[in-house]
Amino acid sequence: MPDVLDASPYDALLLLSFGGPEGPDDVVPFLENVTRGRGIPKERLKEVGQHYFLFGGVSPINDQNRALLDALRKDFAEHGLDLPVYWGNRNWAPYLTDTLREMVGDGRRRILVLATSAYASYSGCRQYRENLADALAALESEGLELPKIDKLRHYFNHPGFVEPMVDGVVRSLAELPEDVRDGAHIAFCTHSIPTSAADTSGPVEEHGDGGAYVRQHLDVAQVIADAVRERTGVDHPWQLVYQSRSGAPHIPWLEPDICDHLEERQAAGVPAVVMAPIGFVSDHMEVLYDLDTEATAKAEELGLPVRRSATVGADPRFAAAVRDLVLERAGDERGQEVAPCALGALGASHNLCPVGCCPARAPRPAAAGADSPYA
Repeated sequence: MPDVLDASPYDALLLLSFGGPEGPDDVVPFLENVTRGRGIPKERLKEVGQHYFLFGGVSPINDQNRALLDALRKDFAEHGLDLPVYWGNRNWAPYLTDTLREMVGDGRRRILVLATSAYASYSGCRQYRENLADALAALESEGLELPKIDKLRHYFNHPGFVEPMVDGVVRSLAELPEDVRDGAHIAFCTHSIPTSAADTSGPVEEHGDGGAYVRQHLDVAQVIADAVRERTGVDHPWQLVYQSRSGAPHIPWLEPDICDHLEERQAAGVPAVVMAPIGFVSDHMEVLYDLDTEATAKAEELGLPVRRSATVGADPRFAAAVRDLVLERAGDERGQEVAPCALGALGASHNLCPVGCCPARAPRPAAAGADSPYA
């Protein structure tokens, strides 16, 4: 990156996240937003919402985004990067459309988007782009001047995302009893998605068994496992596992599930497991419930010592990585030669999602890609 931190042509960064309820009365309306158009009865949503009610109806994701927002602003200010940072959510306040309206009112015309999802998939990338297109369509219907929006590339293998996770796994191993530590297995956890969505994740040339989604996770898991071996001197066995499955049981989703995996490891004589949630930016509800509550209870039932390593959250190294990604993309837009930073075997991801990347079952307009109607 150059000595002068020049973000031009961009004049703002938008932190775009999923959103979550912030009290018991928010839970069902939030879930109605998430499942809009699927015709799910309110009573069923109340059942689904029990995970949130266990935590007082509050998802931690909004507070975690506030912390990340503060970390980004602090990092940018300390390094002389003059780029305002805004925050909008797909499914809860502050809503994306409201934030974009505010940005337009503030005179922002070239906006970069940081999505709180590091990997390629429909739900982790294209759906964010569809929501951006919906928001732009709403602003267009109001007669507002539309900004040009670009999305930062997938950052799953950026050192600033990976290195905090390495630290988290090493710390979790150190917390295990000494007599089981060296034999501990690492379960790298991520959100399960339908196998059909996994197979078509990423650009068309990467479609196939598991698609880019699985390959990217496996690549990051290998990088972390190698780094842990270098740090500890122990080569821990590991496997990519999944959590948070939803939807109809007859539709195939990525497996094994973390709870099934813990049963298999215990039966195989593994003395302990570290659960490493590499698929998540922060400790939101699916981490707190599916790992800290459900999977941990399963491990206790099995008599299997487990620890859960930390997600990246608002780690200063991640904030620095975002700054690096912003400057990289800005330099590329200005026609400069840039050297993207990436670990592992896959290299840096694409800047512009190509046509056919992570397709939806029913095609919808998506912004910030080669097929955007708002180029």
